[in-house]
Amino acid sequence: MYGSRNCRFCQCLPAADSHQPRQGQFNIGKSLWVFWPRLLTTMPVFPYSPVAPISSGPSCFMQSAASFMRGRSKNSISVYLQLTLVCSAAVWILIIWSGHLNMGYGLVIPAIMWCPAFAALLTCRLLGRDLSSLGWRWPQPKYLAAAYFVPLAYVSVAYGAVWALQLGGWNSEFVSLVTDGLGLKGLPTWASFTLAIICMATGGVIENVSMTLGEEIGWRGFLVPELAMRMSYTKTSLLSGFIWAAWHSPLLLFADDNVGTNRWYALGCFSFTCISMSFMLAWFRLRSASLWPAVLFHASHNVFLPIVFDNLTRNTGHTLLYTTAFGAAPACTSALFALYFWTRREEVEQGLNNVRIPPPLASHLKVATRVSSPVIRSAMRTKATGQ
Repeated sequence: MYGSRNCRFCQCLPAADSHQPRQGQFNIGKSLWVFWPRLLTTMPVFPYSPVAPISSGPSCFMQSAASFMRGRSKNSISVYLQLTLVCSAAVWILIIWSGHLNMGYGLVIPAIMWCPAFAALLTCRLLGRDLSSLGWRWPQPKYLAAAYFVPLAYVSVAYGAVWALQLGGWNSEFVSLVTDGLGLKGLPTWASFTLAIICMATGGVIENVSMTLGEEIGWRGFLVPELAMRMSYTKTSLLSGFIWAAWHSPLLLFADDNVGTNRWYALGCFSFTCISMSFMLAWFRLRSASLWPAVLFHASHNVFLPIVFDNLTRNTGHTLLYTTAFGAAPACTSALFALYFWTRREEVEQGLNNVRIPPPLASHLKVATRVSSPVIRSAMRTKATGQ
């Protein structure tokens, strides 16, 4: 959920309570490895073939690696997580070194968000997977509509509660700046502001899709179906959410990807929100057999929470403890929505039709002999033909 908390529409105006970079130096190596959960197994060593000609170079290595990986397809999750860690660490080091998430005029944000996608594509290449297993099919419109409005719903409830309980105020200054930035003189303030919000809710989401697609190709396109073949929807959502939160933790703890509150409190609230969102994102991915609802959901969240509602809220003292992606209010409301999706887990676990897993694959993966979700069936057919 990396993303700028600045509003591009209003000339990159910083949020009303923009945080300051944390001072001090950190051991970059320690920050990357100590706090990354020990979820990974030992990196497999690719066998060297003395018969291969020296001139073959990288192509020989890739062929040897791919052949070796296909024989170890049960470790596909481990391979993917290790590749994600390696790709992300290269960007983490630069950001932590500078101390700013927006280093390089914010150009590193798309880079870090596309690391999971690069890892997923490389994993598919090494394991001989068809890229169609990542869920490129276009889903039914009802899933896209729900994916767009669900984040708006739980964010609206969260900030509505903050305003109603007077934990934060209405930022009229931001409204004035947005309407002035629109440049439509003579138009009433309410009309200008409404038009600006519509622009953010459409153009802002479309712009964000180009970045959230990178994360979702990896997390929901590859990881969630792989986990769903091995465990229940509940465990899949919990584990994928925990991994997703852990992936964000280095920059939250050792750079300025937070709002200045206690970093462990921010990590706790943020992780809770990630896990709650994972229940909803996994449901959309498995139910629609497409990654596009997850991409749109993620983009909608990234626009409405940090860009719209954060800027509309004025800090009255302890407001940051309840607002932003690192506060308690979005964590609580997203959890309530996640509970609703969890009550509908049977729609994912049972599906419309049951299909038997090919026996070699069932024994290889040590999973149940019957699976229902269409996205799982698609992934299993890909793996079966790949063997």
